[in-house]
Amino acid sequence: MQVALLAGETDFEGWRRAARSFRLAGVPPTKAAFRVGNAEGGLFDTALPEPGAESRFSAPRAFVDLAQEVILHRSPDRFDLMYRLLWRLQDERDLMNVVSDRDMVDALDRAKNVSRASHKMKAFVRFRQVIDGDAERWVAWFEPAHRVLEKTAPFFMRRYTSMHWSILTPDGAAHWNGEALTFGPPATRDMAPAEDEIEAFWKTYYASTFNPARLKLKTMQGEMPKRYWNNLPEAALIRELTAQSSIQTEAMVAAPSSQPNARLARTLSRINRDQSFDEGFVPSTLEELDQAVQACRRCPLWRDATQGVCGAGPRKAPIMIVGEQPGDQEDLAGRPFVGPAGKVLDEALAEAGIDRDDAFLTNAVKHFKHEPRGKRRIHKTPAVSEITACRWWLDSERRLVKPRVIVTLGATAALGVLNRKVAVTKERGQAIPAADGSKVVLTAHPAYLLRLPHEADRARERERFVADLKKARTLL
Repeated sequence: MQVALLAGETDFEGWRRAARSFRLAGVPPTKAAFRVGNAEGGLFDTALPEPGAESRFSAPRAFVDLAQEVILHRSPDRFDLMYRLLWRLQDERDLMNVVSDRDMVDALDRAKNVSRASHKMKAFVRFRQVIDGDAERWVAWFEPAHRVLEKTAPFFMRRYTSMHWSILTPDGAAHWNGEALTFGPPATRDMAPAEDEIEAFWKTYYASTFNPARLKLKTMQGEMPKRYWNNLPEAALIRELTAQSSIQTEAMVAAPSSQPNARLARTLSRINRDQSFDEGFVPSTLEELDQAVQACRRCPLWRDATQGVCGAGPRKAPIMIVGEQPGDQEDLAGRPFVGPAGKVLDEALAEAGIDRDDAFLTNAVKHFKHEPRGKRRIHKTPAVSEITACRWWLDSERRLVKPRVIVTLGATAALGVLNRKVAVTKERGQAIPAADGSKVVLTAHPAYLLRLPHEADRARERERFVADLKKARTLL
C-alpha cells in the first residue's frame, strides 16, 4: 500500500501533489492511501513513489474545481473517491460529463452538501459583542456540517469590513482585524461569549414577527436544521413558539375582525364622490389638506400605500421637522414618526430642549414607497420625480404653518424643502435662508442612527444629531 501524508483535513494542495505522483507512478486506487498528519499506517505501507522523468498527466479544470469542494466534506473516504476519479480520467476522458456514473454522482452529491454547508454558515453565524477595555470585537461560535470555514470566511470579510470579528469552530478559527484575514487552531464553545446586550432586543423582535398561521415545521427545519439551533440566540424561543402556535392560530381565527379605519373610510367616500380636486384647489386649513392628500394622483405611489400621511402639530408651530416619507407603521397609523425612528427623534428633541408638542412633524413625500419582501414591506427611497410631485403638499403645509425654522432629516427631505440636491455631510448644522423667510437646518435622519452597527458610531452620530437640533432651537 502506497501512503501519502497530508498536512490537514482540508490540505487540497498536498492531496493534489500526492495524487499526481500516484497517478504518474501507475499506483491504482486499490493500492493508494491518504492519511492526515501523523496517522498510524499499516504494516505493509510504503512511502510515496517517485514518478518517472518523462511521465505526464493532466486533468480538466472541472475536476480540479470539484475536488476542491469534495475534500471539504467530512466523509473519511473523500480523498480515495477523488483519486479513483482521477485514475479513471485517463481512459474515460468524458467521465466528468457522465452524471449517471456512480463515482460522479457520489462526488457531485458531496460537493452539493459542502456548498449547502457554506450557505448555511452565511445564514446562521451570529456574532456577539465583546468589550475588551476600549476595544470592541464580535465573536461567533459555529459548528458547520462540513469543513467550510476557510471557504466561507472571505464572505464575512467583505460583508463586515469595518468590524473586528472572529468565527470559532471545532475545525479552526477565522479572525479579521480590519486589514488581514487569518486562521487559527480549533476552538471550543466556551471560548465564545454566551450572550450580549443586543440579544434581548433581537429575541423580542423575533418573537413579535412570529406568525403561527404561517408555521410549517418541516419547511422550517429543512431550511434551518436543528443542528444549527445551538448557534442561534432566537432558537431558545422556537420550541415555545411552535408549541403555542396551534392555540394562537385558533385564537386568531376566533377573534372578531378588526374595525376598518373610520378616518380613511370617510376620506375614500369623499374621493369616490368627487374623484379628484380641481387643479385650482388651495387648502385653507391643515384638516382640509389632510383630506385632500388622499385624492392625490400626482405620482404612482398612492397605488400601493394604505393612505397619504400629512404632517401633525400646531397650526402655528415655530419649528417644522421634515423627514423623508412615512414608514410602514406611519402608513398604517396615518401619523408621522410613530415608528422606531420617531422614538429616536423624540429622545433627541427632549435632549435638545425642543418640546415635540410645539413642533410640526411631516415628510417630504406623503405616501409610503416600498417593495414587498415576504410578509414585510421594505422601505424604498423615493425618486426625484416623486419628491418633486409631492412638493406641492409640503409647500402647502409650510404656507399654512409658517414655521420660522425648518429641520430637514436626510437628503430627500432637504431636496423637498430647498428644491436642490444637497450634500448633508457638508451643509449640516448651517442656517440656510429660504425664500419664505424661514431658516433651514440640515441633519441626518434618525433611521440612519438605527442602522449603524457599532455602539461607538451610534453614540457619536447621536451627539451630532442632538447638536444640530440645538442649533435649530437657537434660531428660534
